[in-house]
Amino acid sequence: MEKEIVIKYKETDPRTFKKGTCLYEISKSYQSYFNYPIIAAKVNNDIVGLNEIITKSSEVSFYDRSSYHGNSIYSRTLQFILVVAVSELYGPDAEVIIEHSIDKGFYCEIVGSEMNASKIEDLKKAMQNLVSEDLRIDKLSVSRLEAMEYFYKKGKKDKARVLKYTTNTYISMHKLKGIYDYFYGDLAYDTGVIDEFELTYIKDNGFVVSYPDVYNPECTLEYKHHESLFNKFLDYTGWAKNIGVSNVADLNHIVSRGKYGNLIRLSEAYYNSQLSNISEQIVAKRDKIKLILIAGPSSSGKTTSSKKLEIYLQSRGIKTHRISVDDYFKDRVDTPLNEHGEPDFESLNAIDVTMFNKDLTKLLDGEKVLLPEYNFILGKKEYHKNFLQIKENDVIIIEGLHCLNDDLTPAIERECKFKIYLSPLTQLNIDPHNRIHTSDTRKLRRIVRDNKFRGYSAAETLKMWKNIRAGEEKYIFPYQDENDAIINSALLYELGVLKTYVEPLLYAVKESDHNYPEAIRLINLLRNFLPIPSEEVPPDSILREFIGHSCFNDKSV
Repeated sequence: MEKEIVIKYKETDPRTFKKGTCLYEISKSYQSYFNYPIIAAKVNNDIVGLNEIITKSSEVSFYDRSSYHGNSIYSRTLQFILVVAVSELYGPDAEVIIEHSIDKGFYCEIVGSEMNASKIEDLKKAMQNLVSEDLRIDKLSVSRLEAMEYFYKKGKKDKARVLKYTTNTYISMHKLKGIYDYFYGDLAYDTGVIDEFELTYIKDNGFVVSYPDVYNPECTLEYKHHESLFNKFLDYTGWAKNIGVSNVADLNHIVSRGKYGNLIRLSEAYYNSQLSNISEQIVAKRDKIKLILIAGPSSSGKTTSSKKLEIYLQSRGIKTHRISVDDYFKDRVDTPLNEHGEPDFESLNAIDVTMFNKDLTKLLDGEKVLLPEYNFILGKKEYHKNFLQIKENDVIIIEGLHCLNDDLTPAIERECKFKIYLSPLTQLNIDPHNRIHTSDTRKLRRIVRDNKFRGYSAAETLKMWKNIRAGEEKYIFPYQDENDAIINSALLYELGVLKTYVEPLLYAVKESDHNYPEAIRLINLLRNFLPIPSEEVPPDSILREFIGHSCFNDKSV
């Protein structure tokens, strides 16, 4: 009988261990390769926690918090430490609600205890004590029905209700200091590796937990409060609660009764009301505003939003014209290179800013301008008699990656510009301790759109996502506060609809593919949602931009 196994971390450094050794013990042999404590592993292309027992020779990759997989586990473990600290400080009836992501952290509220800045500091110390004790976090496999019974007995109805709609027979529970909880993914082996975080009191019972991210893994950056973004989240959360949808269990309950049609209409009405309000703001300043600039991260729905806003403005007597920043890309041979020597198409320097501003200035002076059209196949600008001349009270709508950055339009005075930041600010959480990342909503949207309209597989989109996110961190998020208005393009019902389109694409990712673990993670996320048919999604919905049959795009019909 085989008593030893070989672990291949690097081809040049295979090592032998006793059969049945825990990954945590194996990871110690490779810690010298990493700047931060190892927190997760990939065994034969499957992401697992360090409490996994290895019984056969395997190829293993390890991750610390500077990696995407490691950082996700770092975040979830920090959340569990928070849950336990709240229970110890304020008793089992105090419930922490982890609401949404904001500025390298997550916003939380505590139900059952009045909070202030001093109490938040006490909470931080309690969390630090749990870290300094370096406590083992146990992982247990239990039946879904047993878990539901446990949460009902503990008064955690939201966690029990969402498990009702999960198809898994068994689920993984985690235990820390006698407290059991359910998270959608693995946690760290022990509390000691969660050695960097900060708590910032906001107001009422709310605070933000910040931690190192993959772009700044060495430390926790000082929290920067984004007031308008924060208020948009709160507004959406309050609205959703008012119509009875606080979490996925509420959504699934509606779907299970076949009542999703009204929810679709309510969600669309909320989104449309934002466009209506913004159009009123623009009308009130129509004598000054010449440019409407719309920016947002990938798959936010910029195309549909800009076209619908155009309709709202035209209905109020404002004549609009649309210009695409993409038509002003420099010829491909002149595209700047990134640090890896690859073309950086997301850089502002990839845009012919000088020419763009020269044309804008001429247009605003009433001159007729021949606009370029960029040929993405040939990689250069072309001219096809696309002339434009605007009148004094006309408005130009521009949507693009850099639209919030004044360096894109330095020739135009700030008072002449109305800037809109657009993003699907996902309010809907799975349960009080498991949030849905805004980036996951955008990723699922993009997988569907890329496959339907560009012929890309899910694996190809997932492969691109790292560079997409890096571009957003560099070129969009630093300017998100430079806005005059925010549009939340999230729809409460959309993940139920996207599930029917994206699941087959995710299942098509091969087990040998580097992105297979991410595909499985997204599949597991979607298992929490009941499917919603798309027939009642209106043709002007922002969701149609991704699933097709949008009235704004003949190609999708």
